[in-house]
Amino acid sequence: MVNILCVGDVVGSIGCEFLRQRLPALKKLKAIDLCIVNGENSADGNGITHSSAAHLLDSGADVITTGNHSFRRKESFSMYDSWETLLRPANYPAAAPGRGFCIVDLGRVQVGVVNLMGTMYLDSLESPFEKLDQLLRSPDMPKICVIDFHAEATGEKRALGFYADGRATALFGTHTHVPTADQCVLPKGTGYISDAGMTGVIDSVLGVKPEIIINRYVTKMPARFELAKGPCRMDCVIFTADEATGLCTGVERLSLT
Repeated sequence: MVNILCVGDVVGSIGCEFLRQRLPALKKLKAIDLCIVNGENSADGNGITHSSAAHLLDSGADVITTGNHSFRRKESFSMYDSWETLLRPANYPAAAPGRGFCIVDLGRVQVGVVNLMGTMYLDSLESPFEKLDQLLRSPDMPKICVIDFHAEATGEKRALGFYADGRATALFGTHTHVPTADQCVLPKGTGYISDAGMTGVIDSVLGVKPEIIINRYVTKMPARFELAKGPCRMDCVIFTADEATGLCTGVERLSLT
Protein backbone atom coordinates (compact mmCIF):
# COMPACT_ATOMS: atom_id res chain seq x y z
CA MET A 1 0.00 0.00 0.00
CA VAL A 2 1.05 3.59 -0.70
CA ASN A 3 -0.13 6.41 1.59
CA ILE A 4 -0.52 9.75 -0.17
CA LEU A 5 -1.18 12.92 1.84
CA CYS A 6 -2.88 15.86 0.10
CA VAL A 7 -2.87 19.20 1.95
CA GLY A 8 -5.40 21.97 1.27
CA ASP A 9 -4.41 25.49 0.14
CA VAL A 10 -1.66 26.91 2.37
CA VAL A 11 -2.44 30.58 3.03
CA GLY A 12 0.41 33.03 3.62
CA SER A 13 3.49 32.85 5.79
CA ILE A 14 1.41 31.98 8.84
CA GLY A 15 0.01 28.95 7.03
CA CYS A 16 3.51 27.96 5.90
CA GLU A 17 4.79 28.11 9.47
CA PHE A 18 1.88 26.05 10.78
CA LEU A 19 2.45 23.45 8.08
CA ARG A 20 6.07 23.16 9.22
CA GLN A 21 4.89 22.62 12.80
CA ARG A 22 2.41 19.84 11.97
CA LEU A 23 3.49 18.09 8.77
CA PRO A 24 6.64 16.16 9.82
CA ALA A 25 4.92 14.46 12.79
CA LEU A 26 1.83 13.62 10.71
CA LYS A 27 3.95 12.05 7.96
CA LYS A 28 5.68 9.86 10.51
CA LEU A 29 2.48 8.93 12.38
CA LYS A 30 0.59 7.96 9.21
CA ALA A 31 3.58 6.44 7.35
CA ILE A 32 3.13 8.86 4.46
CA ASP A 33 4.97 7.94 1.26
CA LEU A 34 4.15 11.08 -0.75
CA CYS A 35 2.92 14.53 0.24
CA ILE A 36 1.19 16.91 -2.19
CA VAL A 37 0.58 20.49 -1.02
CA ASN A 38 -1.38 23.21 -2.81
CA GLY A 39 0.77 26.34 -2.53
CA GLU A 40 -0.82 28.91 -4.82
CA ASN A 41 -1.58 31.20 -1.84
CA SER A 42 1.56 30.46 0.15
CA ALA A 43 3.03 33.94 -0.36
CA ASP A 44 1.52 36.77 1.67
CA GLY A 45 -1.00 38.49 -0.60
CA ASN A 46 -1.47 35.25 -2.64
CA GLY A 47 0.60 33.66 -5.37
CA ILE A 48 3.81 31.74 -4.78
CA THR A 49 7.40 32.92 -4.45
CA HIS A 50 10.77 31.23 -4.33
CA SER A 51 10.88 31.55 -0.54
CA SER A 52 7.35 30.26 0.07
CA ALA A 53 7.83 27.30 -2.28
CA ALA A 54 11.18 26.45 -0.71
CA HIS A 55 9.57 26.65 2.73
CA LEU A 56 6.89 24.12 1.72
CA LEU A 57 9.43 21.70 0.29
CA ASP A 58 11.74 22.04 3.28
CA SER A 59 8.76 21.36 5.56
CA GLY A 60 8.03 18.00 3.91
CA ALA A 61 6.04 18.63 0.72
CA ASP A 62 7.14 16.44 -2.19
CA VAL A 63 4.99 18.11 -4.87
CA ILE A 64 3.50 21.62 -4.91
CA THR A 65 0.35 22.21 -6.94
CA THR A 66 -1.25 25.56 -7.76
CA GLY A 67 -4.30 27.06 -9.48
CA ASN A 68 -5.76 30.38 -10.59
CA HIS A 69 -3.06 32.32 -8.71
CA SER A 70 -0.23 30.31 -10.30
CA PHE A 71 1.25 33.30 -12.11
CA ARG A 72 0.28 36.08 -9.70
CA ARG A 73 3.98 36.77 -8.98
CA LYS A 74 6.26 37.38 -11.96
CA GLU A 75 9.21 36.03 -10.00
CA SER A 76 7.56 32.61 -10.06
CA PHE A 77 7.58 32.27 -13.86
CA SER A 78 11.10 30.88 -14.08
CA MET A 79 10.48 28.57 -11.13
CA TYR A 80 7.82 26.63 -13.02
CA ASP A 81 10.31 25.81 -15.77
CA SER A 82 13.15 24.78 -13.45
CA TRP A 83 11.42 23.08 -10.49
CA GLU A 84 10.09 19.71 -11.68
CA THR A 85 7.78 19.17 -8.71
CA LEU A 86 6.22 22.65 -8.82
CA LEU A 87 3.12 22.35 -11.00
CA ARG A 88 0.67 24.72 -12.62
CA PRO A 89 -2.65 23.50 -14.05
CA ALA A 90 -2.03 21.27 -17.07
CA ASN A 91 -4.88 22.83 -19.02
CA TYR A 92 -3.12 26.20 -19.25
CA PRO A 93 -1.89 26.90 -22.82
CA ALA A 94 1.38 25.21 -23.78
CA ALA A 95 2.98 28.67 -24.03
CA ALA A 96 2.59 29.19 -20.28
CA PRO A 97 5.65 28.47 -18.12
CA GLY A 98 6.03 25.10 -16.49
CA ARG A 99 4.16 21.84 -16.56
CA GLY A 100 0.99 20.35 -15.10
CA PHE A 101 2.19 16.79 -14.55
CA CYS A 102 5.14 15.15 -12.85
CA ILE A 103 6.25 11.68 -11.85
CA VAL A 104 7.68 11.02 -8.38
CA ASP A 105 9.88 7.95 -8.01
CA LEU A 106 9.41 6.40 -4.57
CA GLY A 107 11.81 3.57 -5.28
CA ARG A 108 9.43 0.63 -5.16
CA VAL A 109 6.77 2.48 -7.13
CA GLN A 110 6.22 5.63 -9.17
CA VAL A 111 3.37 8.10 -8.63
CA GLY A 112 2.01 10.52 -11.23
CA VAL A 113 0.68 13.86 -9.98
CA VAL A 114 -1.66 15.90 -12.19
CA ASN A 115 -2.74 19.51 -11.60
CA LEU A 116 -5.90 20.71 -13.38
CA MET A 117 -8.11 23.80 -13.09
CA GLY A 118 -11.85 24.12 -13.50
CA THR A 119 -13.46 26.41 -16.05
CA MET A 120 -16.72 27.21 -14.23
CA TYR A 121 -16.42 30.73 -12.72
CA LEU A 122 -12.66 30.72 -13.33
CA ASP A 123 -10.39 31.43 -16.31
CA SER A 124 -11.37 30.12 -19.73
CA LEU A 125 -8.93 27.28 -20.26
CA GLU A 126 -8.84 24.01 -22.16
CA SER A 127 -11.45 21.54 -20.93
CA PRO A 128 -10.09 19.71 -17.87
CA PHE A 129 -11.98 16.63 -19.06
CA GLU A 130 -10.20 16.58 -22.42
CA LYS A 131 -6.84 17.36 -20.83
CA LEU A 132 -7.28 14.56 -18.31
CA ASP A 133 -8.03 12.11 -21.12
CA GLN A 134 -4.84 13.19 -22.87
CA LEU A 135 -2.71 12.76 -19.74
CA LEU A 136 -4.19 9.40 -18.75
CA ARG A 137 -3.50 8.04 -22.26
CA SER A 138 0.18 8.91 -21.94
CA PRO A 139 2.43 5.82 -21.87
CA ASP A 140 4.48 7.55 -19.17
CA MET A 141 1.58 7.70 -16.72
CA PRO A 142 2.26 5.42 -13.73
CA LYS A 143 -0.40 3.08 -12.42
CA ILE A 144 -0.80 5.30 -9.33
CA CYS A 145 -1.99 8.78 -10.32
CA VAL A 146 -3.34 11.57 -8.08
CA ILE A 147 -5.15 14.67 -9.38
CA ASP A 148 -5.43 18.09 -7.72
CA PHE A 149 -8.49 19.68 -9.35
CA HIS A 150 -8.45 23.38 -8.49
CA ALA A 151 -12.03 24.44 -9.18
CA GLU A 152 -14.86 26.63 -7.89
CA ALA A 153 -17.96 24.61 -8.73
CA THR A 154 -18.68 21.50 -6.67
CA GLY A 155 -20.64 20.03 -9.57
CA GLU A 156 -17.65 20.33 -11.88
CA LYS A 157 -15.44 18.69 -9.27
CA ARG A 158 -17.77 15.75 -8.72
CA ALA A 159 -18.28 15.32 -12.44
CA LEU A 160 -14.54 15.10 -13.06
CA GLY A 161 -14.24 12.71 -10.12
CA PHE A 162 -16.70 10.30 -11.70
CA TYR A 163 -15.10 10.88 -15.10
CA ALA A 164 -11.75 9.77 -13.64
CA ASP A 165 -13.28 6.90 -11.64
CA GLY A 166 -11.40 3.67 -12.26
CA ARG A 167 -8.72 5.46 -14.30
CA ALA A 168 -6.94 7.40 -11.54
CA THR A 169 -6.05 6.62 -7.94
CA ALA A 170 -7.55 9.75 -6.42
CA LEU A 171 -8.90 13.22 -7.15
CA PHE A 172 -8.94 15.91 -4.48
CA GLY A 173 -10.42 19.36 -4.94
CA THR A 174 -8.78 22.62 -3.91
CA HIS A 175 -9.54 26.37 -4.24
CA THR A 176 -12.56 27.02 -1.97
CA HIS A 177 -10.51 26.77 1.27
CA VAL A 178 -13.49 25.04 2.93
CA PRO A 179 -13.16 21.30 3.62
CA THR A 180 -16.02 19.11 2.45
CA ALA A 181 -17.31 15.98 4.17
CA ASP A 182 -17.83 13.88 1.03
CA GLN A 183 -14.60 11.90 1.11
CA CYS A 184 -15.16 8.45 -0.36
CA VAL A 185 -13.95 5.77 -2.72
CA LEU A 186 -16.02 6.04 -5.90
CA PRO A 187 -17.66 2.90 -7.37
CA LYS A 188 -14.78 1.98 -9.69
CA GLY A 189 -12.02 2.59 -7.15
CA THR A 190 -10.97 6.25 -7.31
CA GLY A 191 -10.60 8.15 -4.04
CA TYR A 192 -12.41 11.47 -3.98
CA ILE A 193 -13.09 14.63 -1.95
CA SER A 194 -14.61 17.86 -3.31
CA ASP A 195 -12.25 20.11 -1.35
CA ALA A 196 -9.37 19.29 0.97
CA GLY A 197 -9.76 22.65 2.74
CA MET A 198 -7.17 25.17 3.90
CA THR A 199 -4.02 25.48 5.96
CA GLY A 200 -4.29 28.83 7.71
CA VAL A 201 -6.01 30.88 10.38
CA ILE A 202 -9.23 29.38 11.71
CA ASP A 203 -11.04 32.65 12.56
CA SER A 204 -10.83 34.11 9.07
CA VAL A 205 -12.64 34.30 5.75
CA LEU A 206 -10.52 32.00 3.62
CA GLY A 207 -7.44 33.21 5.51
CA VAL A 208 -8.26 36.93 5.31
CA LYS A 209 -9.38 39.19 8.18
CA PRO A 210 -13.19 38.82 8.37
CA GLU A 211 -13.88 42.56 8.76
CA ILE A 212 -12.21 43.30 5.42
CA ILE A 213 -14.35 40.79 3.55
CA ILE A 214 -17.53 41.84 5.36
CA ASN A 215 -16.93 45.50 4.51
CA ARG A 216 -16.34 44.60 0.89
CA TYR A 217 -19.69 42.81 0.70
CA VAL A 218 -21.52 45.60 2.54
CA THR A 219 -20.04 48.56 0.65
CA LYS A 220 -19.21 46.89 -2.70
CA MET A 221 -15.92 48.79 -2.57
CA PRO A 222 -12.52 47.26 -3.37
CA ALA A 223 -10.24 46.52 -0.44
CA ARG A 224 -6.69 45.39 0.12
CA PHE A 225 -6.68 41.92 1.64
CA GLU A 226 -4.78 41.40 4.89
CA LEU A 227 -4.15 37.95 6.28
CA ALA A 228 -5.77 37.12 9.59
CA LYS A 229 -3.73 36.16 12.64
CA GLY A 230 -4.41 33.61 15.34
CA PRO A 231 -4.68 29.86 15.85
CA CYS A 232 -4.40 27.80 12.67
CA ARG A 233 -5.70 24.55 11.24
CA MET A 234 -4.23 22.22 8.61
CA ASP A 235 -6.90 20.50 6.51
CA CYS A 236 -5.76 17.45 4.60
CA VAL A 237 -6.76 14.04 3.26
CA ILE A 238 -4.91 10.73 3.06
CA PHE A 239 -5.52 8.35 0.16
CA THR A 240 -4.29 4.76 0.46
CA ALA A 241 -3.45 3.18 -2.90
CA ASP A 242 -3.00 -0.46 -3.86
CA GLU A 243 0.36 -0.81 -5.64
CA ALA A 244 -0.89 -3.72 -7.75
CA THR A 245 -4.02 -2.06 -9.15
CA GLY A 246 -3.30 1.64 -8.69
CA LEU A 247 -6.77 2.05 -7.19
CA CYS A 248 -7.73 3.61 -3.87
CA THR A 249 -8.54 1.40 -0.89
CA GLY A 250 -9.25 4.06 1.71
CA VAL A 251 -9.70 7.79 2.35
CA GLU A 252 -9.16 9.63 5.63
CA ARG A 253 -9.91 13.35 6.13
CA LEU A 254 -8.06 15.23 8.87
CA SER A 255 -8.07 18.72 10.38
CA LEU A 256 -5.09 19.38 12.65
CA THR A 257 -5.02 22.28 15.12
